[in-house]
Parts: sequence; C-alpha cells; structure tokens
Amino acid sequence: METVEQLPNGLMLLQDDQYFKLGQDSVLLSHFAHIPRRARVLDLGCGTGVLSMLCWRKDLQITGLELQEGPARLFSRSIAENALTNVSVIQGDLRAIRSHIPHGSMQYVLCNPPYFATESGKSAAQIAHATARQDETASISEIVSAIAWVLPTGGRCALVFRPERLCPLLSAFASHGLTPKRMRFVYQTASSAPSAVMIACRRGGADGLVVEPPLLVCDADGVLSAEYRMIYGK
Repeated sequence: METVEQLPNGLMLLQDDQYFKLGQDSVLLSHFAHIPRRARVLDLGCGTGVLSMLCWRKDLQITGLELQEGPARLFSRSIAENALTNVSVIQGDLRAIRSHIPHGSMQYVLCNPPYFATESGKSAAQIAHATARQDETASISEIVSAIAWVLPTGGRCALVFRPERLCPLLSAFASHGLTPKRMRFVYQTASSAPSAVMIACRRGGADGLVVEPPLLVCDADGVLSAEYRMIYGK
C-alpha cells in the first residue's frame, strides 16, 4: 500500500509497503552528516529517496542512484510532488558506477547500505526488501569502491552500519583511501548493546578519528531522549 510521510523538514515522501521504508537509521544519519554548502551530493543506493529528502536543502545538488526500478520510480514521483529542481534519480547498479557518475564529480556521499550477509531461501515477496537489507547485489568493498570513485581528494561521505560488521567496513575504507574522521554509536538504551554505528570519512584525509558521545534513543526510564526527540522535531 502506498502512503505519504511528512518529513521533519516539511517535504513529503511517497512510500510503499513493497519497498524499504523510512526508518530510524536514515533519520539519524541525516542528522549526523555534515554536508557543506553548495555541495554536489550522491545518495548511493537511494531506494525511495529517504536520505535525499531528509537532507534536502536549496543550495545542494542531489543525485540518487538506485538499482531497483520500483523505488527509483517512486522517488521520481516524490521529487515531482515537492517540485524539487535540484534533485534527480538514476536507475542503475552501483557496481557499474563508472558508467553512471563521473570520477570525482561529487563532494559528499550518503549511504545506508545493506546491513546483512546474503541469506538463501527468500520468497519472491521478500526480494525487494532483501535487496535493500542484504548485500546480495553489492559487497561492502563494492559499495566503498563506488564511494571512492565519485569523491575527489578531500570529498566526504557518511554511512550507517551494523556494529558487528564494523571490521570489514573499516578494512574496505582503508583499501580505498577513505579515512574515518567521526564515529558515533546508537543505543536503544544505555544498558543495551549498540544497534547501529554512524561513520563519516574523508577521501585522502589524515589520521584523527573522533568517537562522539553515544546517541541514546531512550532514557533510563524508557522515555525517548531529548536529543532523539530534537532530531525528529518532536
């Protein structure tokens, strides 16, 4: 079923139950990312355009790249519904990034990549969600390689990922010349293990990683934290 989400910045986002929908990680990543003014931004594996729409500003030029036709088409409709002239979407495979985006042409990359290793035995009804959540269509190394291709020296990116898969992600960054500069773990409560980690990198940057204070979703009493409510505009 198709629905409409009103985002904290006032834009309207078209959603469909067939595809991966607006979630906590994308909202938190959009707040974590520090996109410079007048930047050319790539939303890599953009899906229905959640990150692009959350991070939208008048001064940015945003391009989404999405493998699946359905989510890309829905994103195009959201762009039209909001009358956005500085956002576009390309349907294509990030593994063929060189045929879609010129080398070094972006200044910032946003990515909420597939978290989980491929599993077998999926039904046809699960394919669209699995493509968004599992790395069956692109490995961690291929995703990071695509990021490195579009960024010039000094270009930046921000990703959200699962903490238990942090090691292969950091290894891929090192292999492709991306230096982690900021990292922040997300906890549902202070007593729980982290549920996500957000990382900002710079291409060709010098060493110097800042691990920021943890982001708590809920306080000790189970109430949404003040920071979490601020991010959501509540």
